[in-house]
Amino acid sequence: MTDTRIVDNDGTTPETEDLRAETAGSAPEVAEHDQAQGRIAELEAQLAESKQQTLYARAEVENVRRRAEREATDARAYAATGFARDILSVADNLSRGLAAIPAEMRADEKLKGLVTGLEATGRELESVFARNGITRIQAMGATLDPNKHQAMMEMPTADAEPGTVVTEMQAGYMIKDRLLRPALVGVAKKPD
Repeated sequence: MTDTRIVDNDGTTPETEDLRAETAGSAPEVAEHDQAQGRIAELEAQLAESKQQTLYARAEVENVRRRAEREATDARAYAATGFARDILSVADNLSRGLAAIPAEMRADEKLKGLVTGLEATGRELESVFARNGITRIQAMGATLDPNKHQAMMEMPTADAEPGTVVTEMQAGYMIKDRLLRPALVGVAKKPD
């Protein structure tokens, strides 16, 4: 058999031209496919970044919510702080007044009712303080704590260790776990 192919001047046959046409047609498809893959990778990166930003935003919202809840709780718990500080001076004056009553006046029948009424008022005031989380700081005999006591003077004494509270000039108070007013105290020091 004889081969009856037609060959052009450049040595190509119709079959090779068809093959070239197919190959030439696939080059744009390959480029298009590579371009699509690049676009997919770019979109996946954007999606990952968006997910990360969403997680950060959710975490921030949660932190803000927790902070707001904590502040609201603190506001409820410590709302009476200003009023409590003001009423402490009333408690101080009542205590001083009761302490100043001499024993013979306490025994006097005419003043006994007045003294009993003042003492009942003092107990009621302490009860109101307790209901509202206000407690007196026990200072006498305690070691000086700068978070609860304010040292007003040092007193030379051999009866107590240096740094121990030996006198209380003004009572200190806490409201729940916060300092409302420090106790004004005198602290022991070694005698000269």
